[in-house]
Amino acid sequence: MDLDRFSRLGEFVKYATSTPDEARQRLASDDVEVVIANKVPLNEYTLGEAKGLKLICITATGYNNVDLGYTKSRGITVTNVAGYSTYSVVQHTFAMLFYLMEKLSYYDEFVKSEQYVDYPMFCHFSNVFHELRGMTWGIIGLGNIGREVAAVAKAFGCDVIYYSTSGHNSNSDYQRVEFEELLERSDIISIHAPLNANTKGLINFEALSRMKKSAILINVGRGPIINEADLAKALENDEIAAAGLDVLETEPMKADNPLRTIKDSTKLLITPHIAWATCEARKRLLDDVYRNIVSYYNGEKRNTVE
Repeated sequence: MDLDRFSRLGEFVKYATSTPDEARQRLASDDVEVVIANKVPLNEYTLGEAKGLKLICITATGYNNVDLGYTKSRGITVTNVAGYSTYSVVQHTFAMLFYLMEKLSYYDEFVKSEQYVDYPMFCHFSNVFHELRGMTWGIIGLGNIGREVAAVAKAFGCDVIYYSTSGHNSNSDYQRVEFEELLERSDIISIHAPLNANTKGLINFEALSRMKKSAILINVGRGPIINEADLAKALENDEIAAAGLDVLETEPMKADNPLRTIKDSTKLLITPHIAWATCEARKRLLDDVYRNIVSYYNGEKRNTVE
């Protein structure tokens, strides 16, 4: 990723990581006009001594780490980026699905353990799997990413249904259903919703128990939408067939995470929040941040968080 481009805009200093205390210290200068950041809390404590700060560029869509009340009181502009990772997240959604659905970890291990060497048959398919075509794909959150997933699922021959977590989203291309119906009908459920009061803990043991025992659950939205203790219990009790998670309740994963005990990769796949992170998506993100800074100094509003 080309970070040196930012040097063309002025003196540019970069840090691999910053704790809140380090951020406060590093920003304590009248010379710091622009901050590019993500995940680090930007509030009165971290920004209190940044007297010259004019612009905060969040390298993400979500800006929940910024105290907007405080930045507004200081006259500090906040920008974000959106849409840069849509295709990457869609791709990862299907990568996780097929890994689980076709039991690829099992068949990979079968070959690498050399059981296939001089095997009496030309093929081995004892761990059964099915075609995606004809299945019902349920989507929780039919925003930009959800719609792209729906289009691909439809191309694979799925019947696509969706649940609107806000209750306001309506799309005539797909059937909108209530949450309970989505749980009961879907062979695959993928989550693409934001985290809010309507979605936190939405997928609990009661919800998991209503799903088909053959169902696969994919979460590339936000970790706390799923109660992880309940998911672990559901997987151990075969309430659902499998789950693929790119997001967790707490990131990075903690030692007491109940999902750590599940070692069967045909039942559980966890990736470390990488769905957004293809090279192409990260390049688009940095391009957007660069343009946000240039636009600000040209007196233009671009991706400004109000």
